[in-house]
Amino acid sequence: MTRATHRNIALVAHDNKKDDLIEWAQFNRGTLSRHNLVATGTTGRLLQEQVGLDVKRLHSGPLGGDMQLGAMISEGKVDFLVFFWDPLEPQPHDPDVRALLRIAVVYNTPTASNRATADFLISSPLFGADE
Repeated sequence: MTRATHRNIALVAHDNKKDDLIEWAQFNRGTLSRHNLVATGTTGRLLQEQVGLDVKRLHSGPLGGDMQLGAMISEGKVDFLVFFWDPLEPQPHDPDVRALLRIAVVYNTPTASNRATADFLISSPLFGADE
């Protein structure tokens, strides 16, 4: 008998992309609810309040949440990163954002930066495959 695989999924969205992430999470609520979710502060609160997901909340991105996620990735505690970032709006914590994206690449962590990529990631047969 094969046991269900629980993934550790990190969810992050910049202010102008939070609505997109919330809409995506609502559409994928059933799938996401079967996994361990972690999110930066405001994004996590919105996922809890608007989608009803159980989410471990870190600090807000500008207050260190991006760095907390980077540390979790380097420790092997994140299987997937869904980060709807805003390429058109300068972020005061841009060095942290770049560091998070860099560490995700260094540790070969599958990363979705928009809804289309997130849809491909969550619907992939590899998403539910046993480790």
